[in-house]
Amino acid sequence: MATTKSSKKTAPESTEVMKESGLHELFIDELKDIYWAEKHLAKALPKMAKAATSEELRAAIETHLAETENQITRLESVFESIGEKAAAKKCDAMEGLIKEGQGIIEDTEDGTITRDVGIISAAQKIEHYEIASYGTLRTLASTMGHTEAAELLEETLNEEKKTDDLLTQLAQSGINQSAGKEKA
Repeated sequence: MATTKSSKKTAPESTEVMKESGLHELFIDELKDIYWAEKHLAKALPKMAKAATSEELRAAIETHLAETENQITRLESVFESIGEKAAAKKCDAMEGLIKEGQGIIEDTEDGTITRDVGIISAAQKIEHYEIASYGTLRTLASTMGHTEAAELLEETLNEEKKTDDLLTQLAQSGINQSAGKEKA
């Protein structure tokens, strides 16, 4: 118990020590990675929305675009809260996921529900990447005593989970079944 009390009292000092640690460097690197990812996703989402056949899917993507723009601003606040300048580092994972989504759109027939199934699949892969990233970042921020950053990252994590749930609901509400009835 004495160890717990001691570590609580020294949390601000340990935060300063952590700023010079490899963990802090990793945290910043991962923040830059997701910052790049969100900025590029914001450019890709309008194309996905335009390609969607279902009005519900189009609306969900457009809603997520607005959330993504807010998440970019929130990430800038995370950087500011830890005394760092917002900067982006190319995210190879998001680049690949976006390319995969574009490929699905190119490889499916315009106006088909099958295309919507592909768009949902691509979007959920992106959401799962974001959920993993924000979950890790939130935990790292908390570990290093960056309370404000952790709260901001938690807010985004919850939004990403909500979007993933919505995409699942759309798929299960009839889009997948309708696509199964389309002729190839």
